[in-house]
This record gives sequence, structure tokens and C-alpha cells, in this order.
Amino acid sequence: MAFIKEILTELEKLAPLPYQEEYDNAGLLVGSPDNEVTGILFSLDITEEIVEEAVRKNCNLIVAHHPIIFKGLKKLNGKNYVERTIIQAIKNDIALYATHTNLDHVTGGVNWQIARRLGLQNIKVLAPKKQILTKLAFFCPVENTQEVLNALFEAGAGEIGDYRNCSFRSEGLGTFLPGESANPAVGSRGELETVQEHRVEVMLPSHLQAQVLHALRRAHPYEEVAYYMSALENENQEVGAGAIGELPEPLEPNAFLAHLKRQMEVQVIKHTEPAGRPVRRVAVCGGAGSFLLRNAISGGADVFVTADYKYHEFFDAEGRIMICDIGHYESEVFTKNLLHDYLSGKFSNFALCLSETSTNPVRYFF
Repeated sequence: MAFIKEILTELEKLAPLPYQEEYDNAGLLVGSPDNEVTGILFSLDITEEIVEEAVRKNCNLIVAHHPIIFKGLKKLNGKNYVERTIIQAIKNDIALYATHTNLDHVTGGVNWQIARRLGLQNIKVLAPKKQILTKLAFFCPVENTQEVLNALFEAGAGEIGDYRNCSFRSEGLGTFLPGESANPAVGSRGELETVQEHRVEVMLPSHLQAQVLHALRRAHPYEEVAYYMSALENENQEVGAGAIGELPEPLEPNAFLAHLKRQMEVQVIKHTEPAGRPVRRVAVCGGAGSFLLRNAISGGADVFVTADYKYHEFFDAEGRIMICDIGHYESEVFTKNLLHDYLSGKFSNFALCLSETSTNPVRYFF
């Protein structure tokens, strides 16, 4: 037996909600986190047809990439597809969850799915985010340092890229004089105490501050813990928009276009003139990604694969890069496979179903 809140906990380990853009509305949109899960349906979008499919398959949780609710709803009377879909979900007791720009921004997320389908190697975030890291510095008796650090690592501190348990410590003398109402772990009330201590520093994602501080206070031997937090300007190389990587071997532009069409299962590709060189380095961004063109060029990409390019934006390539617009749906539809695969093996007592309904509103005439 598993509850919806357990599923959400796992999903938010992959894509923490604080990583979504300010305009976004990721998270649990409809339903109670305390309901037991009968099955999960994974889809790109949430529509009436998707809810119908969930009912047929006995799935009471839909996990989608795109949130169906972006703006505030003042009424629910079924006048548009958004309201009808929500009403239908509520009537059938189906929870709706979206993991949107938060999933766009993490390694292993939407853009990694595209990059892997294209066979890219050495994949990195194209435009890393700033101001989402914090430094914690604290002071601890030397003999307790490792125990405290272990608690902080368990709470999510000390991760830098592919490295774990990262910290820095320096040794010195700490002094304190416990007051009459104090209950010191070391020393006595009213007597100045000198202790051999470590000054310890670790980095952590800013959204984990509360749980890391809770772990620090729980594991630290002192009644009052001396610490301070500092916001960092550093880029977080693990979080940000887009991705960039390299093909195992260079391809001529037409061969790359054929490879792209085949691997992403698209019907048509809108693209600019090739940049006059073989394609080796490829930048990608699921959905509307024109804002990342400058990053793709400065990153040395030969091609930028994305969607929703406007006519005049194609001119911005200026012969430096080949822009490939494969369509919004086409660039992100495999996100449902990513989410399905991520949860597979973590839960085994209910069905995990990939939606068979195409929600693409765009049609092509050949």
C-alpha cells in the first residue's frame, strides 16, 4: 500500500518544487495527498481524454509535465476544457500532479531525456542557475565533528556535482562562559571554558536550509549551536535551463537531421541553414527555448534543438548555429517515459501506466 504523498516525495527528490519558475504552478493541483494510490497514469498534458483514460485503467493519480491550472480559477462551471477536466477529475476522485519547470531545470530531467535519445555524451546544464546555493559554517568540538557532518550529509548538504560528503574544516580554540540558567554539554555554569573545536563549512541547496539546520541542532552536542548561513552567488552546475552534450561521432548536417527526426519520432523539422560544419556539439531545450540561443552559441553548439521558434527569431542564428524546431509536444512527449522509469522499481503494488492518448493539439498536412 502506498499513499499519494509518498509518490510526491519521490518525485520531488528528482525535481524539487523550489526549482520551478515563479510563473509556474507545479505540484499537486487536485486531490488529497492522503489518498491511497490505485494506479498512476503518466502523460505530457492533462485533458478530459487523459482523465477518461485514467478512469479506464483504474489510476487515481495522473502525473503530467504540463500543469492544467496556470491562472487562478474563479468559477468551475465547465465553460472551457480546463474547468471540465478539473470537474471530471474531482468527480472520479483522481489526483492531478504536475512537474513542470522544476523538471526542466534538473540533471536527469526533461532535457536529459532529449539528450539521451539523441545519444549525446558528456551532458551538462546549458544555463546554470545562480543564487540557489547556501553556505553553512558552524563550530563543533573536534571529537563530534564527523557525527554532526554525517547528519548534515544525510539531510542533503555537502553535494557538489557528482561529489558527495564535501566539507571543509579548520581547527582552533572556542571559548564560552555558560550562564546560570544554561545546561552546558561541556564545562560548568559561571566558568569560562576553552574547547578544541573545528570550524566546518558545507554547501547546500537553499531550499534545504530548514531541514539541514534541524539536523545540525539534533546532532550537535552543544545546547546553543554557533553557526551562520550565507547566500552564495555561485552557479549551481546541476540545476538550470537546457542541456548541451556531444555526439559520439560528428555527423553531416543532413545526417543529423535524419537522426533527429528518427530519434525524436517527429514528422517535420523547421530549421535554419546549417552552420557550414559537421554537427558534433548539440544544445537542447524541451519546449519553448529561444531564450537560450545565446547560451547555445557561447557553449560551442553546432545545433540547437528546441521548439516554438517564431519567424523572426530564426534570423538570430546568423550562420553561427543551426536552429532545429521540432515542435513543443514532440520535444517533451517522452517526459512521461522519464517519469514512469524513475518511479518503476520504487513502487510495485499498483500499476504504472504510460498514457496512450496523444494530447498534441497541432496537426500537419503533407
